[in-house]
Amino acid sequence: MNKPHIFRWIVLLAATLFFLFPNNTFAKEKVYHIPLENEIERGLYEFLKRSFKEAIENKADAIVLEIHTPGGYVDVAYDIGKLMDETPAKIIAFINSKALSAGAYIALHADEIYMTPNATMGAAQIIDMNGNAASEKANSAWIKNMQAAAESTNRNPDYARAMADASLDLPELNSPKGKLLTLTAEEAYRIEYSNGTVENLNELLAKTGFENSEVFSIHETFAEKLARFLTNPIVVTLLLTIASLGLVLELFSPGFGAPGIIGIISLILFFFGHTVAGFAGLETIILFIIGSVFLIAELFVPGGILGLVGGAIMIISLLFAGESIVHMAYSIIIALAIAIIGMVVLVKFFGKNLHVFSKLVLKEATSTEEGYVSNVNRIDLIGKEGITITPLRPSGTVLVDDERIDVVSEGSYIDSNKKVKVIEVEGSRIVVREIKEKEGD
Repeated sequence: MNKPHIFRWIVLLAATLFFLFPNNTFAKEKVYHIPLENEIERGLYEFLKRSFKEAIENKADAIVLEIHTPGGYVDVAYDIGKLMDETPAKIIAFINSKALSAGAYIALHADEIYMTPNATMGAAQIIDMNGNAASEKANSAWIKNMQAAAESTNRNPDYARAMADASLDLPELNSPKGKLLTLTAEEAYRIEYSNGTVENLNELLAKTGFENSEVFSIHETFAEKLARFLTNPIVVTLLLTIASLGLVLELFSPGFGAPGIIGIISLILFFFGHTVAGFAGLETIILFIIGSVFLIAELFVPGGILGLVGGAIMIISLLFAGESIVHMAYSIIIALAIAIIGMVVLVKFFGKNLHVFSKLVLKEATSTEEGYVSNVNRIDLIGKEGITITPLRPSGTVLVDDERIDVVSEGSYIDSNKKVKVIEVEGSRIVVREIKEKEGD
């Protein structure tokens, strides 16, 4: 066989191998770099869910989760931990600053953990809405979950427990009883919670064998960032308060102006944030619109029933649109309380000038100077005597100087055909007393 034939056979073999084996056999490994920053809440979970899905669809070999968080909602941390467990790609937690509280729980679900020299991890006790330690029941469940997270990645569960339970004494880590465990980078590496200390992402990739990999960085979209901001409990309360005050002011103003527009914009922002974050669905928005229609109909149909039903429907839609019914209930109560206070202030100081009262309140008054008399004061009857036509129980009718007069007794029962005397006159109220006949008369 001559050389040209050999060359052709080599080319044919190479082409065959190229088509038999997919291109990714020779391609670089794929690493997805995903940030986990700020407070852990539902908006963050939705972002991570989208990012992990994209990484899996693109057959990522590893996911680097760069953590910088003070903690957040425990129920969301549970969901993120579950998301990590269900992801087939290798997950590397890169604690770039701090992974505290719920952040520590999430980091424990990673296959490997790397920390920067100044990073910390731990202090994972549950805190309630008032800033106090949660109930014993809630803490017990959380401690067990911290232990389970450590065990799932072959780490010593005692240290995970100490992060959430201050009753443990760990002298080897200078963490006495009564103090929650917080690990430095050096301590975490010493107890094998961390796989190493690195300065940056590039050093992490080199240590994990992905220095030649193709890195894809995922970032939050503007809509996701806005949704995370709008779903913050403080912002939610502020939006509902502005919406309530705006609609109240609009009710008390002629036409439709700035207060109503601001109120509607606040509601749109509320539903936008909660829809993007995955809290609210189309059904909650439809329910709110139905409630609004009922409330508007109340302006044209008297009775009050439509208004009450509409208000109830709107509140229900807001409750189900939020991340937590309890948190939403607090926000709604605060917003309604501020709106009611605002309404009282408006009525008290500006009631005479408010448009809404122009059709409800009679502004003109009648006076005696203009010839109006509410009732004739019959003081001329005082001292006169008469006969009861009807029994007084205590009210009834008497005949005085051939005039029938409606009167009341002093309180006692007086039978008909009894002599009485007028003793007091107060406007339309004429009081009589029975005249007792002397014995022997």
